[in-house]
Amino acid sequence: MASRQETAVFDFDLVIFGASGFTGKYVIREALKFLSSPSCPVRTLALAGRNPSKISEALAWAASPSTPPPIPVLSADVSDPSSLLAMCRRTRLLINCVGPFRLYGEPVVAACVETGTDYLDVCGEPEFMERMEVKFHESAKEAGALVVSACGFDSVPAEMGFIFHSRQWELQTKLNQVVAYVVLESERRIVGNLGTYESAVLGVANITNLQELRQSRPRRVRPQIAGPPIKHKSIEYQNSLGLWALKLPSADAFVVRRTLSALTENPEGLEGVDEKDDYKEKRKQFWMMVKPAHFGVKIGSKSPFEILRFMLTGLFIGILGVFAFGRKLLFKFPEIFSLGWFRKRGPTEEEVHSATFKMWFVGKAYSNARVASEGDGKPDTEIITRVSGPEVGYVATPIILMQCAIIVLSQRHNLPKGGVYPPGIVFGPTNLQERLQANGICFDFISKKSLGN
Repeated sequence: MASRQETAVFDFDLVIFGASGFTGKYVIREALKFLSSPSCPVRTLALAGRNPSKISEALAWAASPSTPPPIPVLSADVSDPSSLLAMCRRTRLLINCVGPFRLYGEPVVAACVETGTDYLDVCGEPEFMERMEVKFHESAKEAGALVVSACGFDSVPAEMGFIFHSRQWELQTKLNQVVAYVVLESERRIVGNLGTYESAVLGVANITNLQELRQSRPRRVRPQIAGPPIKHKSIEYQNSLGLWALKLPSADAFVVRRTLSALTENPEGLEGVDEKDDYKEKRKQFWMMVKPAHFGVKIGSKSPFEILRFMLTGLFIGILGVFAFGRKLLFKFPEIFSLGWFRKRGPTEEEVHSATFKMWFVGKAYSNARVASEGDGKPDTEIITRVSGPEVGYVATPIILMQCAIIVLSQRHNLPKGGVYPPGIVFGPTNLQERLQANGICFDFISKKSLGN
């Protein structure tokens, strides 16, 4: 049966939902860069949310200093399912910027699945992503709705960075582990995305829900990895990079593991809905070069005092986030309890444009099967790669999100018919890495060395 994507006539190629929020207005600004380009598949764009006047203000801000283009504004609210259905029926692809997703995301996914509309978001919440997979994967496959979360800084740099790193190893090596070290830098002051802070607080409050959800599910197939898992130290000094580092409970490790599980179940990747033979062969060859590994993420800094700030912020969230009164305090005074990392009014434009990120990938492997099979053998080779780019929440995330959207709209025939997936297994074999590099997010091979054991 032909999917809606193949047969329907749409009013819009893309709708940005939640367009007046902190993230949404930056996504509008990024989308406007491509709207008039003859090679861009986004020819018709609409903005949606519950307050059309605020969306019009966000559009004016995003277009400044130019006059805003005549872009339709739709009224839709997560508390009104009929408005969501009406919005989804009009578009090929929906970008959802309304978070925290644990509170507001499910009705939007449900509407996309019901109408067969493709869906992308910038979620970094493992419980939401896992719950959406449980509830909607099979119905999304049937409806032809491609649902992909974590299409921002959470977690495309980690996914595509891991895949890039994995493909640097020679065929005979046995990759054991890859640790990503996230370094945030700024000439001014680093101010994080408030939605990230709110999601972290709610994640602590609902940790038992995630545990119960995982216990209720059949265990996913796990890839076979040479050697033991990583033994994470809470704090470490990373000699190769010259960084102090702290284990980071981010979504990145969870999302990478989802892609590795999907790849274990589908060793040649996911078949495109109408892919041609040349892409099919490219897809197979691409995934043949990706090696699974134990994966972890840490926040890094040259200064141990910055690591102490991260620790104290995590401690405040971990202790207070368990209690309703504590969460109320955390939400009311984010700047105090995050020691200045987050604030209600968000960063200034100067703070945004002065910030950058580097994500270093330090991988360790056995040079061959013999070394891997030795009883007490340790990995004997190290490769370091890096993904780097602009400020993570308001610049890098819109860049990543828009490039994912452009690929969905222009290369839909090469992507799965439908289903709920992490970004890596969907976008890995596409030209997403090249598109990110062309838009300021760089992938670099740094070094390779033998390790003395």
